[in-house]
Amino acid sequence: MSILLLEPLVGTAMAEWIVALVLPPLILLAILMIVSRIAWRLFGRTEAIFAAIILVLWSAFMIQMQPLRIDHHSWQILSVATALWAISWRSAVRGGATAGIAMALGVVISLEVLPMVAGFGAVLALRWARDYRQRIWLAAYMQALALTIVIAFAATRGIPAASSFCDTISLPHIGFFVIAALGTGAIAALPKLPLVMLAILFAFVGALGLGFIALSGPQCFTAPFGVLDPMVRDYWYANVMEGMPIWRQAPGEYLVAIAQMVIALFACTLLILRRRDWQRRWWQEHMLLLVVAALSTIATFRSLYFFAVIAAVPSGWLASRAVALVRDGRWFFMRAMAPLLAYLVLLPGGPITLGLEVLRSHSAANPREAAWAEMQLRASTCDLGRSTSGLAALPRSIIFSPLDVGPFILLNTPHAVVATGHHRANLAMRDVIAGLTSSPEEARAIVERRQADYVVVCTDIAEPHLLASLGGEESLVAGLLSGAPPEWLEPVDLDGPEALKVWRVRKQP
Repeated sequence: MSILLLEPLVGTAMAEWIVALVLPPLILLAILMIVSRIAWRLFGRTEAIFAAIILVLWSAFMIQMQPLRIDHHSWQILSVATALWAISWRSAVRGGATAGIAMALGVVISLEVLPMVAGFGAVLALRWARDYRQRIWLAAYMQALALTIVIAFAATRGIPAASSFCDTISLPHIGFFVIAALGTGAIAALPKLPLVMLAILFAFVGALGLGFIALSGPQCFTAPFGVLDPMVRDYWYANVMEGMPIWRQAPGEYLVAIAQMVIALFACTLLILRRRDWQRRWWQEHMLLLVVAALSTIATFRSLYFFAVIAAVPSGWLASRAVALVRDGRWFFMRAMAPLLAYLVLLPGGPITLGLEVLRSHSAANPREAAWAEMQLRASTCDLGRSTSGLAALPRSIIFSPLDVGPFILLNTPHAVVATGHHRANLAMRDVIAGLTSSPEEARAIVERRQADYVVVCTDIAEPHLLASLGGEESLVAGLLSGAPPEWLEPVDLDGPEALKVWRVRKQP
């Protein structure tokens, strides 16, 4: 939408650059304003400032807010922040509906938000359980959630777009949310019921929703990536580290994340113990959201973004208390330790990173791992954003290339590629991986079956070296990296970077 508005004024290319530069910081500003507003209402100006500082110092969060990073994660983070803000409002109808709209837009963008949809629903259900008069929160949330999902689906995809894919909102999901919303509304219209009866009714509504999924799309019970070919799952998806569980991450990543989560949970626990009445209830609800986000992070590491937004307020409060101790501490020891405490709350990754570096310096380095780490950090000389445009001079054709090179070819040339790193092209991705890791003769059959005219490899990026380590020295990609292509590939000189290799496929007579 932003590009379309700017396009008549500055042209398509410049409009895309402007939006890519400006939009991520604007989303960041909106999130910081929401988090600061919540902290200001609950505590004051100082705590609001520290809540914003906590988020800015949270590197995993800030990565998603960099200029030029046009990605769906920032919008999802904004949706979680908006829902958190909405449930703090005084109006049950307005707050519940706004939270439902925010969560609906987030889950339409990606199903990664589903645990948070359930988390906010659980918080509002808890309010209902505490006070029958608060049932409007959950009713408004569910109605707005289902209605917004239906409208967004119809506006962006429509009924003809309904398919068997369950990696995004589809008709089985819509049916579940509509049934849940209607059931919640019907239960809310009943007189006050005992909690046991209320739980039974909600369980019945949930069973109806799940039954609809079982009848209309049982494949939606599997994980979104559960249908991947084993080769694609093991060689590609298993290396998309942000989508892996927390224990699959590098120690420097998961230890920092655990420290940040422990600090936030500790701060929220202190607030529950120190507050009374409605504030204690609020922090209990906040704790529930933190636990849901923490469990999501353990299962899928990129959910740490959602945890960061929810954790910012209690962690910001704890940081402000630590700084206040420097001035107001009763004892010298307390004042002396306060700066260290503030540092640990604001930057818990510092001591962890230092400790890991010390351990690494005292341990024997694995030469292969060291070379691999160096390659990941080193800038590629291929300059794929520019050099692949040289391929445009070739006759329009299909190019067989590693998954990470494909998007640059599609963007800068009129050519097609066999596959890129997008899981719906599951079988094509399998052929690319199998072709590169197979022997040259087996690879030739795959390349010709895909009717590819050229093979393109960038030799100084990580992907082909990973495939070579998996396929062995006799694999096609190992031969291409070592400068020993098979006879059925003819080198093509495009006067580009040395690391960008292009071969023409010699067709069999």
